[in-house]
Amino acid sequence: MRVLLKEILDCSPDAAWRALRSPAVFREVGSPLVSVTSEQANGFPTIWEEGAHPVALRALGLIPLGRQMISLGVSTRHNGDVRILRDSGHGTSGSLAALTRWDHSMAVSPDPAGTGKTLYRDQLIFAAGPATLALWPGFWVFWQWRMRQLSRLAPTWRFDRGVDLEPATD
Repeated sequence: MRVLLKEILDCSPDAAWRALRSPAVFREVGSPLVSVTSEQANGFPTIWEEGAHPVALRALGLIPLGRQMISLGVSTRHNGDVRILRDSGHGTSGSLAALTRWDHSMAVSPDPAGTGKTLYRDQLIFAAGPATLALWPGFWVFWQWRMRQLSRLAPTWRFDRGVDLEPATD
């Protein structure tokens, strides 16, 4: 099944891209419906790097949903104008282990209208065998919540040159 959303976010594409790679933003957009804790030795990083990131999830902060391996990859398209963060991880325990497919892509690009804002596209493709159809409404509602949270938070995001970019090397 698929959940597909598109929205213009009130921030620059650079600020949106940094926010998408922030575990703090990841946790905030799901809250309070889903709480997430890192299972990495040093906890959450400041910025997600490509690779595997084990987490534990709880509904409403109380009900264990299980553990998930977030598996991140980054790509670009259209001469770098479209930046994509993709999670192709999988559930490793609890109800999350019932998911047989997880493909979550988030793309940011400049607003085609030239406003300086961000065109954000979010696509989740998931499967859970016979339970897929029953799970779709829950994922759809949660993804609507996430988009509402992203839209609410976007005006507060900033991208600080010199802080957010690695120094140039010769």
